[in-house]
Amino acid sequence: MTYFENVKKNFGFGCMRLPMLENGEVDYGHFSKMIDTFMDEGFNYFDTAHGYIDGKSEVAIRECLAKRYNRESYILTNKLSDGYFQKEEDIVPFFESQLEACGVEYFDFYLFHAINKKYYKKYTECNAFETVKKLKGQGRVRHIGMSFHDKAEVLDMILSEHPEIEVVQIQFNYLDYEDVGVEGRLCYEVCRKHNKPIIVMEPVRGGSLVNLPDKAKAVLNALNGGSIASYAIRFAAGFEGMFMTLSGMSNMEQMNDNLSYMKEFVPLNEKELRAVETVCGILKDEDVIPCTACSYCVAGCPMNIAIPDLFSCYNSKKQHEDYNGGWYYYLYTLDKGKAKDCIGCGACEEICPQGINIREQLKAVSEIFDK
Repeated sequence: MTYFENVKKNFGFGCMRLPMLENGEVDYGHFSKMIDTFMDEGFNYFDTAHGYIDGKSEVAIRECLAKRYNRESYILTNKLSDGYFQKEEDIVPFFESQLEACGVEYFDFYLFHAINKKYYKKYTECNAFETVKKLKGQGRVRHIGMSFHDKAEVLDMILSEHPEIEVVQIQFNYLDYEDVGVEGRLCYEVCRKHNKPIIVMEPVRGGSLVNLPDKAKAVLNALNGGSIASYAIRFAAGFEGMFMTLSGMSNMEQMNDNLSYMKEFVPLNEKELRAVETVCGILKDEDVIPCTACSYCVAGCPMNIAIPDLFSCYNSKKQHEDYNGGWYYYLYTLDKGKAKDCIGCGACEEICPQGINIREQLKAVSEIFDK
């Protein structure tokens, strides 16, 4: 695999979950310190999208990274997201608004965001592939890629039809490796077949591979080899062809932990791989909702239900049998909708990258918390 120019190491800063202030704004001071630490340790890859934190991620990139560092010193990835264009003529103005929001003149990588079979049809009809190729020809995009959420056969079709795609971002972690919905292994194999470098998203599955049930934690802690998160990230990064592994770090503690084992990266050994396999078995026996807290479902909910937060409460209750799930459910529904308020419109399910039957799962949540 050939690494792209100027990429220093294979670990990237995912900017979907940044440090936040109580007023809902990004904590620029904290984020700036995290960027400084990241760069000082020799890492330089940052990933954002317009929908991350309701547009605040891009602006935080401008204020904390672009204004403080020479443009050639870092790699910045952004995305063309389905919800922000309706026709071909919308694409370039949206792209230019992203450049302005991030405070840069070009993106190193520009990805077609969250591609699945349905969205692929829209991208094709809106001539998005040709439009982005023109942006690359103008030097405003250095490399074209896509982030992908669908079956492996769909990925194979897209890569066959669009060889100009240089890199593919897939959801890849030890729990989804053999999952029949995500098809982590199969999607990985398609990328290898087409000789495409791979960007890993959700290596800790939105935190669910960190907040493990006690039985699973005990298996990994017995190894005495690092944090719970380290096994998930090292698993994902250890496969051949992994160009970049992203981590959505939201505080300095997470940053320091991630850097501690990614500075001098070592893949999982056989003993660690067996432990991870045991953890997978434990997790698959748990009755939990496979939500990664990407929050794509929230923006279009007419009842203002904090869906990922309520799913987190449900999973916590199922895994740990403590009062925290109920307490946080109360907090998350103080000024927002409860699970029982779902009207079944299905808007959330249309955009969910995990293909979760959200309406049915909200009924299960309501059964526990809305009594």
